[in-house]
Amino acid sequence: QEELVESGGGLVQPGGSLRLSCAASQSFSDLNGMGWYRQAPGKSRDLVAVFTSGGFTVYADSVKGRFIISRDAKNTVYLQMNDLKPEDTAVYYCKARAKGSDYWGQGTQVTVSS
Repeated sequence: QEELVESGGGLVQPGGSLRLSCAASQSFSDLNGMGWYRQAPGKSRDLVAVFTSGGFTVYADSVKGRFIISRDAKNTVYLQMNDLKPEDTAVYYCKARAKGSDYWGQGTQVTVSS
């Protein structure tokens, strides 16, 4: 069964850093287009950073220069988040696309507060 397992969220002070991980289960085939989205309370789920099917990276303007998306050869995607701000507070979701279908992780809470 296809599954995405996220980890790495938590509480951090403004200016701090966190690293999120998303591991795709081995049952995925033709996996492409993995990345991260986030949803703050009362707001829509928005793109944060993704790898496109062509291997390019796309970042939201609000995180450019602060967040870095990377991946390894085992279908794990990471999101290094630096210089975190209170407005980065949200539930972060991993998303993967395979064989024309979208799959979502369970979400991990990131809270930026002093």
